[in-house]
Formats: sequence, C-alpha cells, structure tokens
Amino acid sequence: MATKRNPPAKPTKKTPTKAPEKSNPKPTKAPAKSTKKAPTKKPPTKAPTSTTSQQPPTGIPSGTPIFAEPKPTPDPTRYTVPHASDTAAYNEMNALIAANKFPPLPFPAVAGVPEPILTLADALGPAGSATIASIQQAGQLVFHCAGDTGATAGPTTENEVVDKMLADFTGEAPTAVPQFFYHLGDLVYSFGEHQYYYDQFYDAFRDYPRPIFAIPGNHDGIVLPPPAGTGLASDSLSAFLANLCAPSFAHSPDAIGLSRTTMIQPGVYFTLDTPLVKILGLYSNVLESPGVISSTPNPTTGKPTFPQLSDVQLNYLTAALTRIKTEKFAGAVLIAVHHPPYTFATHSGSLVMLKEIDAICSTVGIWPHAILSGHSHNYQRYTRSLPVGNTTRQIPFLVIGNGGHAPLTTLASGAAIRTPQSMPVFAQPERNDTVTFESYDDKNYGYTRILVSTTQLRIEYHPASDGATAKTPDDSVTIALATGTLTTYTPPA
Repeated sequence: MATKRNPPAKPTKKTPTKAPEKSNPKPTKAPAKSTKKAPTKKPPTKAPTSTTSQQPPTGIPSGTPIFAEPKPTPDPTRYTVPHASDTAAYNEMNALIAANKFPPLPFPAVAGVPEPILTLADALGPAGSATIASIQQAGQLVFHCAGDTGATAGPTTENEVVDKMLADFTGEAPTAVPQFFYHLGDLVYSFGEHQYYYDQFYDAFRDYPRPIFAIPGNHDGIVLPPPAGTGLASDSLSAFLANLCAPSFAHSPDAIGLSRTTMIQPGVYFTLDTPLVKILGLYSNVLESPGVISSTPNPTTGKPTFPQLSDVQLNYLTAALTRIKTEKFAGAVLIAVHHPPYTFATHSGSLVMLKEIDAICSTVGIWPHAILSGHSHNYQRYTRSLPVGNTTRQIPFLVIGNGGHAPLTTLASGAAIRTPQSMPVFAQPERNDTVTFESYDDKNYGYTRILVSTTQLRIEYHPASDGATAKTPDDSVTIALATGTLTTYTPPA
C-alpha cells in the first residue's frame, strides 16, 4: 500500500553564539564605534512552492504518483469505447460559427494566486528530490513535447508516436532519458469527453514511465448545445480539470483500472518549474482560430472583444516573467500555448495573441527562448529575428500538432514548399522583426525531444515513421541561452 508523502520538515533557525570576551585587566579607553555597517549576506533564492489545485477531489487517493503499468502490454488494436460519428456535432458547431454564436468560454482562474506553479519535484512525489539533484549534478534535462495526440478512428496513429517516444528510454545514458512529457493540448477528441479519456489518453500512454503535463487545446474545452452537448459553459474543461488538475494524486474513474494517477497541475495555465527550464503554459480557449488568452481589448477603443473573459492570464504571464527576472534565472524559458502564433494551411496564426505576449515580454524585459504550440496537424518551425535593445534575438516558434490525431493537414496542394522561406505576412512592422519558415513535415506523425543544458536549448523533431531504432532527428534547432540566438549544438561530454 502506498504511503502518504510527508511534507519536508521546515529548517530550524540556529541562534548564533556570541564570541567569548577576552579578559583585559588593564583599563582601556573604549574604542570609537564604527560607522560602517557590517556586510550582509544576500539570502539564497527561495525554492518555489507548488500551488495546490482548487478543483474538487476526484477518484481514489493514491498518496503518491504512479505512471506506467507494472509490465508493458501490447498496443491496443481498437478502442474499448467506440467513437461515435461527430459529423452532426461538427455541422452544428460550424453553423454556430457562421452565425457568430460560438464565442470563447470563461475558464477557471486560480483565485488569489498571481503565478500558479507546479515544481517537477512535487510532480514526481517521493522520488522528486533525488531526481532534481541528479539533474542539477548532470547539468542536463531532457523531455518530450507534442500536441494533438487524441485520435477518434482508432489507436493506430497515436500508438506510432507513443511507441517511438518510448524508444527514447532505452539505449540512452541516464542523463539523456526524458524526465516528462509536456502535452500542447487536444488530448481527447472531439470535445474532451470523460468517456474517451481511457482510450485516447490513459491506455495510449499506459507504458509511459514519467509524468505527463498538459495545457488544454480547443477540443479539450468545447461544449456544444444539446443534443451533441449540454450547452453549459460550466462543463467546459470538465474532464481535463478532473484528470490533469486534481488537488492530489488519485486513480481517476476515467482511467478504468489503469495505474496512472491524476496530475496535480494548479490550473489550465501554470508554470512548470524545473532546475534548468521554466515552461509557462497558457490556455488559448475553444475557437478554431484565433487563440484567445484574454478579453482582448481593442487597441483603439480599449473595449474588450470578449467581455466574458478575464485578463488573469496576462497577469499570470507578467508575474511569471517578473519572477524569472527577479531570480535572475539563467535557464531556458519556454512559452507553451495550443494555438500557434505562426501557421498556415487550414488554420490561421494568432498574431493578436502574440502581440499581447510581446507587450508583456517587452515591459518586463524577459523574452522566451522558444514558443511551442500544436493545433495545426503537422510539424512546422519558424525563426523570428527580433531586435531587443542593442541585440537581436532569434526565437524559434514550433508547431508540433502531429502527435497522433488523424488525418494530418497538408500545408499546400501541388508542389512542395521550399524552405527556408521569408514570411513577411507574419512580421510586425512596429517590432521591426522578420520571420523565416525553416522546416516542416505534413506527411508523418511525430514529436519533439528537447534537451536543456546550462548553456543551450536544443529542440529535435522525430517522426514516428523513422522507427524505434532511429535516434537521429529529422530537424533540429539549438539556442544559446545567454544570448537567445541560434547556435551550433555542443553535445555533452
């Protein structure tokens, strides 16, 4: 039986002992008091504390986190809950969109907490302290990242990606083994229903031996009117919150007996805090396009475009970046948001959302080393060259939306697109930036393997079609942490 983890004991303050006075039999003149203040030591940076989710408890408490099944099992060949046709529901949704009656929905704020935080140590449970110490000693952290894994027709395409990810746990040096999977949204299609979490999430990742964190995608939060849905905005994100934002580790009813426990994220937006990287996750709501993270005030009138939404995520992003600046964090800073700022094909980019992010980054003076998204069902990589002060940062923007949802989205019909290619349509004249389309894959499912050292951030793209034994990425980009510019990767010794 699992034992409940006790909180670490608070360190006790030691009262400094006074040095013994030297004996001096001869009367002496009292020395003049010095006007100089004794030097004070700067207190060490306080370790961040995880924020407890404000959602109600769910499932059977486990006390500690559990990830993979005790023994690997064969891939499922069919779903246990057949996925009914969503044609009628999509037709209803498209009709609402055409009539401008499909607005973004209010989302749950983490009340009273400017920056909700989850530390990797707490997500790992009793093994957390030792794992963090190992990462710090090695000076390297590796993790997986992709979005749009949920598949409706069957498990085949998602199995391909997960099986390829599992191969990264074999034949690797201990420091190169992934420590977690960060999901970029759309875990469960078509509308994030509880009944499909077993097939599309728990069973799909039943052998994944590490924590899974996630931000919601639009499909995780959509609520349709009857008969397709309840029509209640309060039902939006219901299953996501129950399975990913639980107040403690528990066996979810949606897992139907599988071992993986619920994750303890504080909310749908939060900072994942690790020794070498901070991932700032945002929820970009339920629209197909664009992504929405706030009430989106009109820049001319100041009137909110979506008055039903709060601006709590803008306040969160400000608080998170301010903490990074205050702590002088020297590691990698990533922003994760489901809707990509840059993309093309059937989805459009979310430049207004990017302008909001830019404004906060500029005000605080901290810019991300990369921005990660899903939503478009393919792989795309862009480089944004952005003047910041007297330097120019080079920020990769990645779309990793080919995590298993079928079918894939082709970028263009006819001839293939040649890259690199300048994308002036995405540039912002007021920022004097440029955007280059660097690479893409719209033919394969895949994921990224991300490596963070004390000096570099490397993002590798691995298509599932390469097979389990292939370790060389099909695309990669490396960023120097100190300058925020592209560089040549230096492998660890």
